[in-house]
Amino acid sequence: MLKVNWDEAKCIHSGNCVKGFPQVFKIENDQFVIDESGGTEDDLRAAVAACPSGALSIEEI
Repeated sequence: MLKVNWDEAKCIHSGNCVKGFPQVFKIENDQFVIDESGGTEDDLRAAVAACPSGALSIEEI
C-alpha cells in the first residue's frame, strides 16, 4: 500500500496532480486533499513522477 505525501513548502502549484488525477488530488474547502483510494498504485506513482517541484513523494506503508 502507498501513501502520498505533500510538501507544501516545495509546491509550486502547477496543478499537474489535480488536473491529471482529480480522483486522487482535490481541493476541498480551500484545502489540498489526497485520497489514495481514488487511484491505482500506478496512478499514484505517475502523479508523483509528474510533479515538477518534487512536492509529492511516496511512502510505502
